Amino acid sequence: MTSKTTKIAVIGAGSWGTALASTFSGNGNQVMLWGHNANDVDEINRSHHNSRYLKDALLDDKLQASTDLAAALNGAEIVLFVVPTVAIREVAREVGKLLSLTAPDAFFGHAIKGIEVDSNKRISQMICEEMPLLNESDLFFISGPSHAESVIRHAITLVAVASANKGNAQKVQQALSNSFFRVYTNSDLPGSEYAAALKNVLAIAGGILQGLGMADNTQAALITRGLAEMRRLGIALGGQPATFDGLAGLGDLIVTATSANSRNFRAGVALAGNKNIEQVQKEMGMVIEGVRTAKAVDQLSKNNKISMPISQSVYKILYENAKIEDVVADLMNRPLISEE
Repeated sequence: MTSKTTKIAVIGAGSWGTALASTFSGNGNQVMLWGHNANDVDEINRSHHNSRYLKDALLDDKLQASTDLAAALNGAEIVLFVVPTVAIREVAREVGKLLSLTAPDAFFGHAIKGIEVDSNKRISQMICEEMPLLNESDLFFISGPSHAESVIRHAITLVAVASANKGNAQKVQQALSNSFFRVYTNSDLPGSEYAAALKNVLAIAGGILQGLGMADNTQAALITRGLAEMRRLGIALGGQPATFDGLAGLGDLIVTATSANSRNFRAGVALAGNKNIEQVQKEMGMVIEGVRTAKAVDQLSKNNKISMPISQSVYKILYENAKIEDVVADLMNRPLISEE
């Protein structure tokens, strides 16, 4: 659907960054994917695979990758960050140093689903702090029900790109949309970022229920009441109610809290099998965003006096060594209240 070739730099060669870069490239855009691991970059350029993150999936053959950040940014019109939350400040700072020489006219966005612990900042806020020349109102954020493992195999997928800058959002929409990947726009950047981060915590809960062998009734209850928690906190922090009912909210929650393609879900399954989170993280070998986000959400909910019993239960399991069976019993024995 893209009408012209756009030069795009994707910063981060993990599973999601690679899948997005390959999709952009398959649409006829000129894409450079930056990664810090030379072996991954070499494999992408040589055989069009990124087997460490996406197994045997074939990438678009025109996609190029580099470990040279300046080369990746050179002449870019769109720059998309897709690195772990814990790395975004350092990477954004390095990009900022190169900006005037490499991509002075680019606009920026990200596809990172996390919140910083202690500061409780959203990703866009962190990027703007490290790159002061940027305005948050111009940034965009890509989110929605979209596992990289499915996108790279061209499964029909719908996502949303959120930005207060309608023109920037539409440019990303045009560059990324095709016959299997449909992009909508919305104007609620903060709400979309909160929804994307909060659902990762609930996805860990979904995995725990799966690991315990709970019924579909229980999974549906988790998604419904978990969405209520997401809405309460997200709206209190400035998000728009409709965002939480859309692709960035409910859509992403459903796919993440029910699918083994979700790292957060798989972590929950492992926790239900009596592994501790340190074991789980070591065995998975990839960032599980919901683990750190659970701590940030616990801080935010307490600071804002927002009731989030499911999310706080996940925090207790991860950080207070609470027994899963005790947490489930506590949730079921809470005082009876109205659904509202």
